[in-house]
Amino acid sequence: MTVLVQPEPAAQLRRFNRFYTRRLGLLGEHFLESPYSLAESRVLYEIGHRTTATAAVLRAELGLDAGYLSRILRRLQADGMVARRRDEADRRQYGLWLTDAGRALFARLEARAQADATAMLDRLSPAEQDRLVDAMAMLQRRLQDAPADADDSSIVLRPHRVGDMGWIVHRTALIYAETLGWTGAFEGVFAEIVGRFLTRFDPARERAWIAERDGTILGAVFLARDSDAVARLRMLYVEPAARGHGVGTRLVDACIAFARASGYRRIVLWTYDMLASARRIYQAAGFALVDEVEEDAFGHRMRSQSWALEL
Repeated sequence: MTVLVQPEPAAQLRRFNRFYTRRLGLLGEHFLESPYSLAESRVLYEIGHRTTATAAVLRAELGLDAGYLSRILRRLQADGMVARRRDEADRRQYGLWLTDAGRALFARLEARAQADATAMLDRLSPAEQDRLVDAMAMLQRRLQDAPADADDSSIVLRPHRVGDMGWIVHRTALIYAETLGWTGAFEGVFAEIVGRFLTRFDPARERAWIAERDGTILGAVFLARDSDAVARLRMLYVEPAARGHGVGTRLVDACIAFARASGYRRIVLWTYDMLASARRIYQAAGFALVDEVEEDAFGHRMRSQSWALEL
């Protein structure tokens, strides 16, 4: 029997790179059947998309060796694709721009690249295209030089949609199992809570918020009706990679604002003392500990806690 071995992350990434470069035709001597290589075509692209281009700008953008870039530019100039003149503001620099012939070639390459990309996407359904675009955006964020979670302004809160809740149960159970050692019993309890929330959902007095960036879920929280006067905050969850960027605080603040606007006089919640990060968020929002009981739950001896916030 053949045993399939899951590749290590680096090997998996290299395998994807080999597939991607072959699928886009990047391995040939000439890019998109033009007279130029991929690197030469990319230089044309950068010059064509800028009002002002210099060799220094191109080196910084493309990460090319100065000598290699110089050879590319000499060839493009000799072929009549690129022209240059000394920059009046900085006499040490030369401005670069496309000639008429360069612009014509640039337009053909752009049209061909767009057609090839469209043809690949046309094989997918609209939903599959959305998932592919989301996955590519996440890949770019994770591999770029800047920290993946540096831009908190791109995080949005939205209402829940079909499919969100199953994902949240899956991720929360997995995270708690991996980081806290909780047993699978927690997943069952969480699934029951989510199931009740969905089957009894009252949009006038209940809400779920999903924290998301570029289609990737970063966290969630629910606010459910306990009574006409009391709302219950349920199952605050934040992805480990998104912690420390205010996601949990924004989710809890959204619950409090909605509860006030809906006429509730009190918000209650139930948690465990092991969930220290969540507890700090609740305390900062003004919640006070009402009661706690030591018990065995999900494979651990810990304190079950009730918290409340008067509105």
